[in-house]
Amino acid sequence: MFNELGSLAVRRFARAAASLTIGACLFSTVASANAATPIKVRYQEVVRSILYMPMYVALNQGYFKDEGLDVSLKTSQGTDKGMAALLSGGADIVLIGPEASVYVDNSESPVKTRMFAGLTATDGFLLMARDSGGKFDWNDLKGKKIMSFRQGSSPDVFLATALKKHGLDPKKDLKLVSNIGPSARAGAWMANQTDYAIFLEPEASNMEKAGKGRVVASIGQEVGQVDFTAFTTTDTYIAKHPEVLNAWTRAIYRAQKYVQTAPPTTLASQIQSYFPGVSDAELVKAIERYRPLHLWKTNPLITKTAMDKLQSMLIDCGLLKSDKRVAYDMLVDTSFAKRAMQ
Repeated sequence: MFNELGSLAVRRFARAAASLTIGACLFSTVASANAATPIKVRYQEVVRSILYMPMYVALNQGYFKDEGLDVSLKTSQGTDKGMAALLSGGADIVLIGPEASVYVDNSESPVKTRMFAGLTATDGFLLMARDSGGKFDWNDLKGKKIMSFRQGSSPDVFLATALKKHGLDPKKDLKLVSNIGPSARAGAWMANQTDYAIFLEPEASNMEKAGKGRVVASIGQEVGQVDFTAFTTTDTYIAKHPEVLNAWTRAIYRAQKYVQTAPPTTLASQIQSYFPGVSDAELVKAIERYRPLHLWKTNPLITKTAMDKLQSMLIDCGLLKSDKRVAYDMLVDTSFAKRAMQ
């Protein structure tokens, strides 16, 4: 009797174990399938520029795919448009100027944003003059028209800060032309609408190649290390998708380390698809011009020192009241950068 009952129990256990094994295998298969399905992320960059090279490298080299992300890329043509897409739910992550988060925090918008990773260490715009030679002096700008960027934007604020450093009053000593849209700036310069202008690469090098001016100064070098663009998302997205932001920041940090030492020729080939019509030689020249300026961050951490200086610049430009400074931890979530760097 015992043997029959024992045998029955063994058979039942065996069947149960087999069922569990099959179930476990099915669960494992489903889990693996789910793990292999990348998470879609809608990303918008402020403009297309070699200044954002680490991002293009991460996309081209599959760093985001390695982290399980399927990233769609769109160029918003301006921080204001990028922030609008983020606030309206049209984008998950945007690369925009940090001043935008300061403005939003001081606004009545029910949606609040936060930066979680930095990409550029300072302004990548280059000041261009129309003359073909001679030593440049900042006093040459007095009484002249300078094509800047949208009023209140990072490029506009950084340019004004550089001008003030050299004793120039942006409102009295010269005229800043800030009403020309990003896509129309090159044409406006070619049409001789201003005496000076600021351009990113590869536009600056293309202008020189066409004999339409020369680069005379780096705005970023004049201002110093202050984060110029940062990956930004909403507080809601941070709460719902921390795993996406962790993966994103790991991919960016990997690219930031890579571009520090990779040969310009290699980098040019890796980002060429994002710049149709620009030759490898032109890309190499632009990368070689940017690299000594230390424009690319070596890690994704946005520091309090940088954000304090940025808000001081906004106050100095009359864009932010001194009593409206935003607390660092309300502007930046450092947890993702710190985790990626561990």
